[in-house]
Amino acid sequence: MATTFPKIQSRPDFVDEVYKMLLDAISDGTLAPGTRLTQEEIAEQMNVSRSPVIQALRILKKDGFVQDAPGRGVLVTPLDAVSIGHLYEIRGSLDALAARLAAKRHFKLDPKIIANGRRATQGKDVKAMIDADMEFHHAIYRAAGNPFLEQSAQNYWVHLRRAMGAVLQSSAQQRKTIWDEHEAIAEAIAAGDAARAAELTDLHTTRARENLTSRLDEYLGDTRQTA
Repeated sequence: MATTFPKIQSRPDFVDEVYKMLLDAISDGTLAPGTRLTQEEIAEQMNVSRSPVIQALRILKKDGFVQDAPGRGVLVTPLDAVSIGHLYEIRGSLDALAARLAAKRHFKLDPKIIANGRRATQGKDVKAMIDADMEFHHAIYRAAGNPFLEQSAQNYWVHLRRAMGAVLQSSAQQRKTIWDEHEAIAEAIAAGDAARAAELTDLHTTRARENLTSRLDEYLGDTRQTA
């Protein structure tokens, strides 16, 4: 495992922090699919005991982010373009519903969210790009006024982050297009045009799914060739 984690300051319970740190590294591609992880190495790098690491890895395994490795330790679970496509089918329905409900409330998105997203796409920090994208969509989930909608969305976003991290390193033009689409959706919602907001959201999700799965296929092909 080539990744170096920062040390965690002493506290009684580190499970959540270890889990989040590992999940972020898996999501943004720092820990690539197939990377072997061992309890001892993670514990040493993070300056914690093995107990919270074991518990964090157990949760990651239950959530499907790591799997047992031959011999010792675990492996970061390989990405699967087909599964990501299935997740996007669910996301499309929920996102369109959220946009429609938010539009009925004439929700006005904070302009800083769009500005921060465009700024993130100009850099190389993949985590910042993913966080900005999630901030936009989660703002709309909250604006929909249905708390169960955002809770449901959490189930697929944790997995979509992985695919996004694998492909966001390329295509600066595609990054710009994403935020152009986001801005158009936000304008339709603010105008109270529920049908238009849902239509634009559905188109945005369809394009995102097609782009992500095609680029993911290319990415997986490259990783198999270099393995």
